[in-house]
Amino acid sequence: MEISDPVPKLLLQLISSAFQRCRLAEDLCRLSLLLHQSAGNDPPITSISISDTGIGCSLVEFQDLRCPREFNGAKIWDGLLSVKTTCFSGDEVFCYHINLDEYISNKRIKRQPSQPKNGAKFSGTEVSLSVFGCIDALVAPIVTFFQKMLVLHLPNVTMDLVVEQGASPGTQTQYVFLMNGDQTPCFTASNLERLKSGLEDCVLRHGNCLEIMCEQCFSDREHLKVGSGTACPEENRKRPGGTMEVVIVISDLLETTRHCSRSCEGKTEVLYFDNFSPSPIPQVALSALKKIDWKSYGLILASANDQEGRVFLEWEHFPSYVQIQIALHWYHNKYPTTHKTEPGIDLVKKGIKSALNDLKTKHEGFLLSSHSRKICGYVPDLARSLAGLIFSSTDMDFQGDCLSVLGFQPQEAERDAVEDYIQRKIVSVIGMNESKPQKDQEAAPFLFFEGGSETSYFEDEEIEGEYYSTSLE
Repeated sequence: MEISDPVPKLLLQLISSAFQRCRLAEDLCRLSLLLHQSAGNDPPITSISISDTGIGCSLVEFQDLRCPREFNGAKIWDGLLSVKTTCFSGDEVFCYHINLDEYISNKRIKRQPSQPKNGAKFSGTEVSLSVFGCIDALVAPIVTFFQKMLVLHLPNVTMDLVVEQGASPGTQTQYVFLMNGDQTPCFTASNLERLKSGLEDCVLRHGNCLEIMCEQCFSDREHLKVGSGTACPEENRKRPGGTMEVVIVISDLLETTRHCSRSCEGKTEVLYFDNFSPSPIPQVALSALKKIDWKSYGLILASANDQEGRVFLEWEHFPSYVQIQIALHWYHNKYPTTHKTEPGIDLVKKGIKSALNDLKTKHEGFLLSSHSRKICGYVPDLARSLAGLIFSSTDMDFQGDCLSVLGFQPQEAERDAVEDYIQRKIVSVIGMNESKPQKDQEAAPFLFFEGGSETSYFEDEEIEGEYYSTSLE
């Protein structure tokens, strides 16, 4: 998301501010972007309008905006923003011209005549500007930005982009960015719940490039494995409180994924959000990703590459039919804040580890360390031997007691079912023991009595070939 051209960079800042105004409103809001390029101009001139129906804007939002008039020796715009804004309770629409080239505050902003609302009740802001250059260079980064905004899954904001080239109606293109209607979170959902739902949709729709789930890569939403975690630093008067939220989605791809042109090819993209806006990943977050002990989760990190603000993780010996996506969101607990801060490395690591541990807890025998996977390699033989010992016994009382302990009726028990249950139970105990701190790990005393749910991730699946055994080696 890191963009060197100053005009798209300025536009994304203005769109992000409009999104924040919609987010803070307690009602349904619309964020609309219009790009209009007139015919016959050389160089071409593109008029841009960014409007929202959120709370009225504060002029403080524009005090740190900068954008040069020239880039690479060519004039790119006139440096002037036109701003109209009003709040719901106001009686007029305030109008301003803001010169981003001016550093003196009382010369930078010039107030224009206001417009009466004539008793109408509404709130919103419109920011307009004109730039020189081809309109196509603006569309791609804006579309990508909106697609990433959908991951935040805010239910009260709709977004659309209209691109007009020339005066003919046939030259108009409209992009509408909508959440999955079946999975839209309610207004009372937490930020973390929304991020989980949003990242699931993003995975199923290949970065929200599709309107519906890609049926070549995924069967249904239920086959996604999702883990989430949070980490919060201590608050004090000098450092505002914040929250780091992490969501990790792991999906099994269908065999037909080889026919999909949007397949991820084994790479993991890390999405980063700063205060409810897509952002280039900061160095502290990139360093935290590299310092995670991935091997303790059965993963071997080959590289972490920052490609113009987009971070991709690559894994060694990783199965081609598995996809991992990660989203990090850092935001201040109070908005607006006068001191913008970044999370520390330890805080980001804590959030990521919390999400990984959540995945291990939800899916028994999943993301085990290489040591535990080696132990699991002996489980099938051990389960087979134990089942054989029970069923080969001529002592009916001993056999009945063993089967009762395992939860089976002696007269109805079948050897394959008993062997499968023993296998799943041992794998479950190995996973439970691994989740403990190293100093607390011990031989788990509850193998077949109380110690967790008798159902597990593998209940309806074959043991051989699952992640805990061979797939992540």
